[in-house]
Amino acid sequence: MAGSADSGFGKSVTRIPVTLLTGFLGAGKTTLLNGLLGQPELRGAAVLINELGDVGIDHHLVEMVDESLMLLDSGCLCCAMHGDLVKTLRSLSDKSSRREIPPVTRILIETTGLADPVPIVYTIIEHAFVSARYVLDGVITVVDATHGEDQIGQHQEALRQVSMADRLLITKCDLADRQRRASLSRRLSILNPAARQIETFGGRIPGNEVIGIGFYAPSEKSPDVATWLGELAAEASTGSSRAPRSPWIQRTTGERPAPDRSRHDGRVASFVVGFDQPVDWQGFTAAMGRILGDYGPQLLRVKGLIAVAGSERTPMVVHGVQGVAYPPLRLTDWPSASPFADRRGRLVFIGYDLTADDQAAIRGTLADIPNANAAARIIAANPLLPTRCWLSQRQAPAARSLIELDGWVVQAKRFSRTRTVP
Repeated sequence: MAGSADSGFGKSVTRIPVTLLTGFLGAGKTTLLNGLLGQPELRGAAVLINELGDVGIDHHLVEMVDESLMLLDSGCLCCAMHGDLVKTLRSLSDKSSRREIPPVTRILIETTGLADPVPIVYTIIEHAFVSARYVLDGVITVVDATHGEDQIGQHQEALRQVSMADRLLITKCDLADRQRRASLSRRLSILNPAARQIETFGGRIPGNEVIGIGFYAPSEKSPDVATWLGELAAEASTGSSRAPRSPWIQRTTGERPAPDRSRHDGRVASFVVGFDQPVDWQGFTAAMGRILGDYGPQLLRVKGLIAVAGSERTPMVVHGVQGVAYPPLRLTDWPSASPFADRRGRLVFIGYDLTADDQAAIRGTLADIPNANAAARIIAANPLLPTRCWLSQRQAPAARSLIELDGWVVQAKRFSRTRTVP
């Protein structure tokens, strides 16, 4: 192991503390993670990012400072709780003990937005190998101030993420009025009165607010938490694997088949749209504006890297949540890791109640992107186009380095100032 690590409880322990960062799709987990990683509390931390979907995006956007980032890209952690998570923690422990990587003082796991945190928590506190070497030091749940209350009511995963939390970080407060924020706060207090609620602005929060919380105590949460963990314990003792009761994800993509072991199915589906050629930026903006306008509430998240005509060497990162488009970012270079090594643009859609016809329509719209002149007319005729911000706000790239190691993506990066460019 990496030796003793200060857990923040006032004494040194031999087990490495683990912080679980969860929250529903589009809540802002990656933004908050970026804000945390430059702080002294995260020095020596290893970061594990779990993404659901056939093309990982988020791990390419995390700004690391000479530390390790690892992508768990073979499915949702809650589906592979006895597989990939244990395997990765075991490998990390072995590499650390052999001094193949720097000493690890903390693990931070960012889950996919559709992850049920219950199996992940259960694995960390009950699995023999893991619990002997790691200790759960808190569940941090990110909640979107603009969409969070609706998501809790519609998606069992969002409800469980809130109920399991030690800290509730409320994001996008600048986009929600006081009445909406107060309503969300009341709902969160009913579901998890013991969790401290913290409103965040600009994705920034002091590291000491989320690090060193203390040993995870299910008994201090709502009775549902103990029930959920007890159900998993009963399943583990009998060897059964009962299907979850929530609306899980169904992975559909033309790029590669979904793994058979995925437990997700139902009303939530993910699919990937690829682009063989660079796109005209205005045309792409118009096409995506139409898609977000037509399917907004059903699009839980849209995120991807896009090659833009005239600047193909540096991909554009685009992001939308339930009809809202956020300002794009530009990377300094394409990731060298698969699948982006071919420098083809890809968008990952995660939608709710999207039919096969809906998916086909979205693919058709993106296959027939208007030229610059037609796009200009569309944009001018639609002053409320969701993607209008994409035409005026682009960020300059930050320096990055990227190496591949044993199926992980390990990034060592320095923070750099960014500036807006026309």
